[in-house]
Amino acid sequence: MTKSKRTTAAPPSPPVLGPRALNRATLARQLLLSRSPMSATAAVDHLVGLQAQNVKPPYYALAARLDGFTPEALSRPMADREVVRIVTLRSTIHTHTADDCLTLRPLVQAARDRELHHFRAGLAGVDLDRLAATARALVEEEPRTMKELREALLEDWPDADPQALSVAARCKLPLVQVTPRGLWGRSGQVRLTTAEHWLGRPAGPAPASAPDATVLRYLAAFGPASVKDMQTWAGLTRLRDAFERLRPRLVTFRDENGAELFDLPDAPRPDPDTPAPPRFLPEFDNLLLSHADRTRVVPPELKGRHWQGNIAYRTLLVDGALAGLWRLDGDALVIEPFGHLDRTRWAEVTAEAERMLGVLHPGTAYDIRFGTVRG
Repeated sequence: MTKSKRTTAAPPSPPVLGPRALNRATLARQLLLSRSPMSATAAVDHLVGLQAQNVKPPYYALAARLDGFTPEALSRPMADREVVRIVTLRSTIHTHTADDCLTLRPLVQAARDRELHHFRAGLAGVDLDRLAATARALVEEEPRTMKELREALLEDWPDADPQALSVAARCKLPLVQVTPRGLWGRSGQVRLTTAEHWLGRPAGPAPASAPDATVLRYLAAFGPASVKDMQTWAGLTRLRDAFERLRPRLVTFRDENGAELFDLPDAPRPDPDTPAPPRFLPEFDNLLLSHADRTRVVPPELKGRHWQGNIAYRTLLVDGALAGLWRLDGDALVIEPFGHLDRTRWAEVTAEAERMLGVLHPGTAYDIRFGTVRG
């Protein structure tokens, strides 16, 4: 009598999420399917910061996401030092909560150190630890502009490249932009001091658990996502180990190209047919910058359409996806759609435009019209 061989069933393949399912899940996390009643500070925390290369984008970003938002809702906590502007993710300026400023900046310090390699020729003979100590003393004595900081550092290192000196100070120290810079309608010149001095408490080294905690927060705001997606968002490498440590706590999917996607078990993943209303987003909104594969928001045929050289344009979402550009030009809001908007869509876009203008530019009459934004 022969014994039958036992066969072990292969584990089931992870479910596949198409671009539309990923789109709706990400929009839900990004507070773009329906506006949230949370406060501006809570939203900045949930979104793990807002891109803030310019002063106004965080305000437009929150106006698109929050119910009852007013510019003062962000200006007030910024003036009270509950949120700050600082270089963090991808070596770009972000608006973060005070807590995130003190924890995320140490997490990305290795990337800032790598950035310095591009300036090593201009820093020949410069002791970077001494430079950091000198720069810290200068900006904590009083907030300084980059020009003032650069000129002061040149006194100690006259043969160094001036730009390299200021970049080194920015990379070695967590420099925040002090108010009134960043306040709606009151923004002044960029002046810098250290985060510790501005906030009155130390940052300290990034705890060993910081990557894991940040992975969970990234997925809550941008998931489902791959390891490469998060690395693109953070401007970091070697995050695979953190995802593997967290794997027992996560669920996995695949996209249509076979890439493994991680997510929080209880995070929202709405029906792909869930309606997505139009939204006006600022330039550099993190929705469009935080995945290696951006097809969940940017249709393949529109790749690169919201950029021109080093310029990023303000974007219009229709049905959850990039559908055009917009700008304010005098007394007009000019919209450049990438395709045809039927009467119903145009009415929805116009209503959203009027709402956005009422929130951020109350009392000012704007003509809403089609036009050309680029060029």
